[in-house]
Amino acid sequence: MITGTEPLVRHDFRLVPAASVLWLGALLGLLWSWWVALAFGVAGVLVAVVLLVRLRPSRSRWWSGALALLVAGLVLAGPLGFRLSRAEHDPLLDLAGRGAGATLRVLVTDRPRPVRSAGYADQQAGPRSVVVTAEVLHAESHGQAVPSAGRVVLLAPFGTWSGALPGQEVTASGELAPPRDADLTVAAVYVRGPPVAATGAPWWQRGAESMRDALRQACVAVLPEEQAGLVPGLVVGDTSGLSERLDREFTDAGLTHLMAVSGSNVAIVCGAVLLLLRLLRAGPRLSAGLAGVALTGFVVLSGGEPSVLRAGVMGGIALLALALGRQRSVVPALAAAVCVLVAWDPAMAVSFGFVLSVIATAGLVLLAPRWAEVLQRRGMPPGFAEGLAVPAAAFVVTAPVVAGMAGQLSVVSVAANILVAPVVAPATVFGVFATVVAAIWPAGGELAVRLAGPEAGWLIVVARRASEVPGAVLAWPAGWWGGLLALVVAVAVVLALRRRRLRVLLALVLAGLLLVVVPGKVVTPGWPPPGWAVVACDVGQGDSLVLSTGEAGRAVVVDTGPEPGPVDRCLDRLGVERVPLVVLSHLHADHIGGLDSVFEGRSVGGIAVGPGRQPDWAWRQAVQVAARHGVPLLELELGRRLEWPSLNLEVLGPRYVSPEEEDNDDGTQINNGSVVLRARTTAGTVLLTGDVELAAQADLLAAGADLHAEILKVPHHGSRFSLPQFLAAVSARLALVSVGPGNRYGHPNRTTLDTLTADGALITRTDTDGDTAVIPDQAGPAVVRRGK
Repeated sequence: MITGTEPLVRHDFRLVPAASVLWLGALLGLLWSWWVALAFGVAGVLVAVVLLVRLRPSRSRWWSGALALLVAGLVLAGPLGFRLSRAEHDPLLDLAGRGAGATLRVLVTDRPRPVRSAGYADQQAGPRSVVVTAEVLHAESHGQAVPSAGRVVLLAPFGTWSGALPGQEVTASGELAPPRDADLTVAAVYVRGPPVAATGAPWWQRGAESMRDALRQACVAVLPEEQAGLVPGLVVGDTSGLSERLDREFTDAGLTHLMAVSGSNVAIVCGAVLLLLRLLRAGPRLSAGLAGVALTGFVVLSGGEPSVLRAGVMGGIALLALALGRQRSVVPALAAAVCVLVAWDPAMAVSFGFVLSVIATAGLVLLAPRWAEVLQRRGMPPGFAEGLAVPAAAFVVTAPVVAGMAGQLSVVSVAANILVAPVVAPATVFGVFATVVAAIWPAGGELAVRLAGPEAGWLIVVARRASEVPGAVLAWPAGWWGGLLALVVAVAVVLALRRRRLRVLLALVLAGLLLVVVPGKVVTPGWPPPGWAVVACDVGQGDSLVLSTGEAGRAVVVDTGPEPGPVDRCLDRLGVERVPLVVLSHLHADHIGGLDSVFEGRSVGGIAVGPGRQPDWAWRQAVQVAARHGVPLLELELGRRLEWPSLNLEVLGPRYVSPEEEDNDDGTQINNGSVVLRARTTAGTVLLTGDVELAAQADLLAAGADLHAEILKVPHHGSRFSLPQFLAAVSARLALVSVGPGNRYGHPNRTTLDTLTADGALITRTDTDGDTAVIPDQAGPAVVRRGK
């Protein structure tokens, strides 16, 4: 802890030039060409030779730094440059450019990383594929051997590849494609089948996987679903059980670093070991040795991939140096780690994770103590000063990287990190303890997991509330140029804060932005509009409509969108606290995915469905949600009427539901089984059509149903499968299209929109208008758009 009377540590920067030359040379070599790395290496050697000639070892402390620069230049111009050249001319690159097929014998080097997909139609949301990094041992294409020893990325099915472990040799066949990243990868391989002729993983990898599995099982057994998915991510970086909603909320709140194994995880684990040993009065050397054993075990437990090794080296060096009272050794140790890691794996030079690890460690060592000292001189207590300085320094140095990587900037990151700081360490310690114990004593592991549960719950609350703050995330240019722009802004702000006049100018600029931007972009005047009757919620590529019952804080919800979160936020904005009924028009993922979030902070009377029971997983999900929350699950039969003070619902369809065995793969039969409702509201009659397509629309026309309505929820997100006669029979004055931006389905279809316009309908779209409210007006239904 820093006090106002302790002098700041003077750091040793002699190895920084060597690390910078090696890192920058590898970076430019990967982004441009291997000869750039060679040129950097030669330049480094020449500069080092000049310095060594001019400096005397006995009289200049920088002589050792010049010697390190010479070694770095030789490595860059020699073995590292050779590796870059070999990867740049690998034969698989040419085959990947032609999209050739290949059969590869590879060595798995990383744990599979799941790729999540949003739910749509009968496809459940969740991971459907994995990304596996591997080294090529043998390659064949069209029966001919390909002399390659490069690195490849396998994009493979989740079900058969998620269990692969580092150290396994497997055979994979698939189509080659050019690599997306400049990280020594020579090809991406789209694999469709399972791994073939897989060897066993090393015993330590198998043991680590069994421990991780024991942790997952203990979490599922005793924790709520979201907490059960978060704890393994906090402890060992296992995010396979993390929901897409929670992942996005942590990103928006600037807390995503907590779900990846990083230097902070390593520091917490080793710090707990060191604290225990010091309480037992162990000496510095014994403490450092046992902490090193704990560090090694944690790295193996976390998978042993290069990213974990990077975090282990960075966090371990910083922690052990500080714990042993060698604060001046942090910077040279960090620089040495950069040299070793980049020389060992040049791809780390372009890894955003590597950049974050290095600059975060440097920021905590170089900036945080100075900022804490300044705050203490201004009267802030030491503990509070450090608690504010550490996340602030981490945010300032990492914001440019995060902005370039994610294309967005979280303005609530500092506050969110301050709020969660007290619980991160105990959650990690309890989680690691649970991982070790659960493998041999499941009941003990479950007890330890229970201790980590409240901390995980607090993390979720902070991430969720922080991500809901208006303007919490600012759009930012993505990529390296976006990162450089953010770096310029960060430097300008830091420099401005150092001078009083510039601080005043900065305060005026921020005040101006608050006065101009906040009212126009953050605070939405008049939302929700008084007397709203219907709101089409912006939930992405899916449906969710809210119908006011005429009672304050009460509304019926029809469909819940593709995922939890958006419908919850829409209901919050509308002030809905009670939902007498949730109607699921049909059981496709983009209509039921957000069902659970409707119950968050609200009382719900029941869930209503139509006669369809497909797909099976969706029906089971609806049943489970109803049972978990203790609400009835009702079936809406044809002709049923439901009434509230200002809302009447009548079930018009479906007129025909195909037997389960007739369901086809494209989901058409499930769409045609959608519940069709006529709703009488204060703004006029609304026809709610779910995703009915041609056959169901023809059935409604043939049955002579009264389809006329002032307001139409356009079927199936405005797809091309709508009969002009059906749209003409409705003759709506207002057409609501619920659709996600940039969707790959071509929704809404131009022909459908033209037909609606020709029939005299005003069209609104949630992808461009955001939440859209319909209010009563003397001339008919009127529209209020919240905007994006």
